[in-house]
Amino acid sequence: MKITIVAGARPNFMKIAPITRAIDKAREQGKEISYRLIYTGLSSDSSLDPSLFVDLNMKKPVAYLEVGFENLTERTGGIMLAFEKELKENPTNVVLVVDDLTSTMACAIVAKKQNIKVAHLVAGTRSFDMSMPKEVNRMITDGLSDFLFTAGMGANRNLNQTGTGNEQVFLVGNILMDSLRYNRNRFIKPASFDILGLKEKNYFLLTINRHALIENKENFKELIERLILESQGTTIVAPLHTYVRDAINELNIKAPNLHVLPPQSYLSFGYLTNKAKAIITDSGNVAEEATFLGIPCITLNTYVEHPETCSIGTNELVGENAEKLGNAVSKIMQGEWKQGSLPERWDGRTADRIVQTLLQQA
Repeated sequence: MKITIVAGARPNFMKIAPITRAIDKAREQGKEISYRLIYTGLSSDSSLDPSLFVDLNMKKPVAYLEVGFENLTERTGGIMLAFEKELKENPTNVVLVVDDLTSTMACAIVAKKQNIKVAHLVAGTRSFDMSMPKEVNRMITDGLSDFLFTAGMGANRNLNQTGTGNEQVFLVGNILMDSLRYNRNRFIKPASFDILGLKEKNYFLLTINRHALIENKENFKELIERLILESQGTTIVAPLHTYVRDAINELNIKAPNLHVLPPQSYLSFGYLTNKAKAIITDSGNVAEEATFLGIPCITLNTYVEHPETCSIGTNELVGENAEKLGNAVSKIMQGEWKQGSLPERWDGRTADRIVQTLLQQA
């Protein structure tokens, strides 16, 4: 069996790495299975620094589609044309796509038109907001997929409500936990940890990525100021991309306990996550990792792709509301945060289940 795995952005690789290791293991056990890893973006993409693949202990993509359009429509068309050529030159039995990117949808469409089976990793997630391009990508990809690999029962219910056949849906667990479980003992303490004099379980980790959050400057300032106030001098470590750092600088906030760092490597960021007292984030992936690690997490959003992080895990949604954020931070400072537990099949064995399913049914 030949599997073409598609990555469209850096975060995809954290979910793909366990799949590639599981395929390699199956092949070593005598199974007829192989994979070809494709990146739809540019080979010069600065986000794919060499350390990423070293950290994840995986091979680099064997091919790059070299599509870099900013416009979503142009990007979709460019990926479809390039991926069609890729599949004709390198026939495959299954195309495995990840998450909800433009590349996810585009490659699923091309594969289906060539009568190739499609497997969707992290299927069934919903925001129920059709104004979001990612929601459109999810709906289309799920509708085209032959294998829908879900992380939780909430995703299964979403698919069931759209009429997806149960025989196509496989509850395999959260693939991010595979990467965490594999790499937890490989985390690397960043130099900044000692430079800043950080103590384990005695600092907040802040991550922000959403442009919509920082573009509302007045509200963004209220959020940061409330976090600083309620933290009561506890160190706040914030590894941020340049555009977020610039947005914070424009707020002219002076706080001796707020330390903005450059983006970290996967293993260094994992170390900061694992040792934090609590995490404040707008990232669903980070919230999922916090649940696995048992760390209190506050999410600056009104929805989460995996509701299990809130209903079972350590996560709590506060939206973009400064008062709710302040109340949540206060609960953490007072030691009143919920304990949380692991959702079903978030055990680090998701990739093995996926490969086994494909070997049996594809």
